Amino acid sequence: MSHDDGRMSTKEKLVYMANQIATFFDSKPHDEGVAGVADHINKFWDPRMRRQFFEMFDEGGKGMKPLVIEAAATIRRPKQDAA
Repeated sequence: MSHDDGRMSTKEKLVYMANQIATFFDSKPHDEGVAGVADHINKFWDPRMRRQFFEMFDEGGKGMKPLVIEAAATIRRPKQDAA
């Protein structure tokens, strides 16, 4: 994470938030945890946040916990903007 001015970038914040969600669900059975992470992100993250999440995920998911990576398969990808 960038610490040049002590603040995280937007993408770093999203990874941090996704990992916090995963940490909460770590205490659940594995499949329930994966579903819980995906369900939370699907319910509470707007399309812009999910778009940025998938940009990072598609680039390798650097910094994302394994539970987040696994949950990505059931997180709704936002529709691409018409160009």
